[in-house]
Amino acid sequence: LGAMQLHLVSSRLFGRYLVSSPYVNVGGVLCDDDDVKLAFVEQAVNLADQLDVDHLQLRNEEEIKCDHFNGSLTSKVHMRMSLPESVDALRASFKSKVRSQVKKSESCGLSVSWGQHQMLDDFYQVFARNMRDLGTPVFGKSLFRNILTQFGNRAEFCILKDGKNPAAAALLIHGNGTTEVPSASAIREYNKVNANMFMYYQLLSRAIERGQWLFDFGRSSLDSGTYKFKKQWGAVPSPSYWQYYLRRGSLDDLRPENKSFGWKIKLWKKLPVWVTRILGPGIVRGIP
Repeated sequence: LGAMQLHLVSSRLFGRYLVSSPYVNVGGVLCDDDDVKLAFVEQAVNLADQLDVDHLQLRNEEEIKCDHFNGSLTSKVHMRMSLPESVDALRASFKSKVRSQVKKSESCGLSVSWGQHQMLDDFYQVFARNMRDLGTPVFGKSLFRNILTQFGNRAEFCILKDGKNPAAAALLIHGNGTTEVPSASAIREYNKVNANMFMYYQLLSRAIERGQWLFDFGRSSLDSGTYKFKKQWGAVPSPSYWQYYLRRGSLDDLRPENKSFGWKIKLWKKLPVWVTRILGPGIVRGIP
């Protein structure tokens, strides 16, 4: 037995393709039997041909050996951390540098609150600003509203405020033993008071308080800034295999590192945040 879900995405900017699960990092073939895995891939390839898509993308955690695949990305890894039984044990596990940064951040004067729909506006204010600063189109607010609705009390926001002003925000999703943070952002002006460190300490503590045993920081490129940030907390890398059946174009066409995206990213960073909130959702839903 096994399962595999595919989503058909069509965009004037980025083409037409089949992908495991947009927005999330994992969602390829869920099966332990190699023969069944190959049968799933065969069906996915046939569907890609029938729908005449540019490519098929499967987001697996283990490589599937199949002749149909003619491209793969392995430059990113999943960063996950085993959680101790208590917040005190968590704090004791930190290396001296992290411990001192957390201690400094605790005196920064930022308040911490948790909630759901009533905090969506505060979360989105920080998230949209950060995405603009990164040069990345922002997801629509409706995505996060739907996540809260579908996951119920397993999804919540963490909001850090400087007085009435949101300074950092994150979305947590609690599963059966694992807590994920699919989206987290901090306003850059608050880097000097280690707002991001303070927030992640709160996120890890929250997961422990809810009885979780694993914290999933999400994917990062090896040796990148985000990779090092997650590693300092105690996260360890595990493989990520995004495998492709390319029917048209090349793998380079799909990567944000492509030089053709350079000027567009620079332009996006200069746009007012309110403009990116209007234009972003229509663009980002078509990004592979």
